[in-house]
Amino acid sequence: MFVMMRSICGECLPGEGGHEGRLAAIRASGVLFRWQRGPCGVSSVEMTLLRRLLPLACLVTTLSAFAAEPTSEVFEKPSGEVLRLEYLLSLPEGYEVDPAKRWPLVVFLHGAGERGDQLANVAKHGPPKLAAAGQKFPFLLASPQCPNEEWWTEQPVLELIESLEEKYRIDPMRIYLTGLSMGGYGTWHFATLAPERFAAIAPVCGGGIPYKMRLIPHLPVWAFHGGKDSVVVPDESARLVEALKKAGNTKVEFTVYPEAGHDSWTEAYANPALYDWFLSHSLPAKP
Repeated sequence: MFVMMRSICGECLPGEGGHEGRLAAIRASGVLFRWQRGPCGVSSVEMTLLRRLLPLACLVTTLSAFAAEPTSEVFEKPSGEVLRLEYLLSLPEGYEVDPAKRWPLVVFLHGAGERGDQLANVAKHGPPKLAAAGQKFPFLLASPQCPNEEWWTEQPVLELIESLEEKYRIDPMRIYLTGLSMGGYGTWHFATLAPERFAAIAPVCGGGIPYKMRLIPHLPVWAFHGGKDSVVVPDESARLVEALKKAGNTKVEFTVYPEAGHDSWTEAYANPALYDWFLSHSLPAKP
């Protein structure tokens, strides 16, 4: 609705002096109405319409101004979700000897084949397999199990670590993450999700998002892959290593076993240098 006028005579609208011009047009709902003027310059039809349209115009203006004001709102929904992960735990020799000593923690994420509700399957590969065979590690080893048909990115791994810190004497400056295949992807994921959480990571035949490597230019990384891997091709690791270097990471190592297929984890986890490398790193002291 649009109203256009020059002037209105004082006789028709009390409070306005004189009639120095004429009503040019009233445009309402896209239609232009014209009338024959009387001696005073404003017809009775014009005056009737004007008096009806002006209050409506004021109302529209007021409502438009009100609608333009933003409001602050909050979405809140109580959640009764229970976070749950079963896990294998190996304590280091001497853990009970000195109750004041805090120990490093290594978290291992298994591959897709070990998902489910049979916790013993977690020990099929990697560090938990070695621990079950009797190998002694100088750190706590926690190996959670991912439920069937789910992925590590959906699991409360970070919450599990917080729980372990509450229950056991863990050195918060020396927490390490490693995993194979699906667990390798999980390792990259949680490292970029919590960049200041881990002292070092070792993803084996995994992959991730190169863009996110900008989040961990400070983090020591030792990646492993099989040169003949057809399940997760070596480029999945190579492109992340390259992205890390471009982001300024000078603490990244990449080992490719030329003759290995998807199973590059057997050689990687059998290498004692990996565990020495883990323990050589700790988070910088907070100022």
